[in-house]
Amino acid sequence: MRQWLRQPAAWWLMLLAGLLPLAWLVGLTVLDQLGANPTEFLTRATGDWTLRSLCVVLAVTPLRTALAWPELARFRRLLGLLTYGYAMLHLACYALFDMGLDLADIWVDIPKRPFILVGFVAWLLLSAMALTSFNRAIRALGARRWQMLHRSVYAVAVLAVLHFAWMRAGKNDFNEVFVYAAVLALLLAWRLGRWARQARR
Repeated sequence: MRQWLRQPAAWWLMLLAGLLPLAWLVGLTVLDQLGANPTEFLTRATGDWTLRSLCVVLAVTPLRTALAWPELARFRRLLGLLTYGYAMLHLACYALFDMGLDLADIWVDIPKRPFILVGFVAWLLLSAMALTSFNRAIRALGARRWQMLHRSVYAVAVLAVLHFAWMRAGKNDFNEVFVYAAVLALLLAWRLGRWARQARR
């Protein structure tokens, strides 16, 4: 398995797997299978895939450590950019379908609705990480500052779950929220435990 993960084909297969949800959404749109409320379907689907992708990104390091597969690290940047891509689609659905691309209305709406505000802050943090995900940015920022910036992915995870929970509060439907919160809590607990062990050493 480790040998296969080193192959260039593994990177391309990971990219194709990450684009499958997008292909699925495009297919449903073309076939007019988005249900009675296409706007809501697309907005929620892109949000769901952003959260799922975020969970996958945060699971890379624990899996790499548990399985002793350091090769998994080479996929982390790709997975992070895919997560950002779905976050951009989610934001685009809100801006286009809900707000009609009226920038003035969007600017007023963001601070007015708390769940929109926390989602927007999460997107800003993801944007900072996406823009600095390349080797040139690492050299420009310095490894320590770059690492500190990219650790904000955990803040993004908390904000994303809060955004999702606030959105679901209107319908009093928290089942999926609890699932995502549990997964992210486990991943955060693993990371905190690792930091604590490193500090002791």
